[in-house]
Amino acid sequence: MVLRLKDKFEIDNLRDYSAETVEKLRGLLARGAPAQADPHRANYYELENGARVFYIHVSPASGKVLLLATWGKDQPAVISDRAAD
Repeated sequence: MVLRLKDKFEIDNLRDYSAETVEKLRGLLARGAPAQADPHRANYYELENGARVFYIHVSPASGKVLLLATWGKDQPAVISDRAAD
């Protein structure tokens, strides 16, 4: 599936990723990006951007995007207390 958000949308950067990382995500969502829905959680998605994967939640009520994690495509997803780009 392709996930694309229209109009202005807010991104909450919960793990304090760099501004560049957030802007990459914003661009992906504005243009449309290949996404895979999380089979265990409604409105959670993995978006792919070349060698990078973003794990996000899109609030159906507000349209707000929560950036939960990002990792290299060839690396396992690891969520820690330190944000890494």
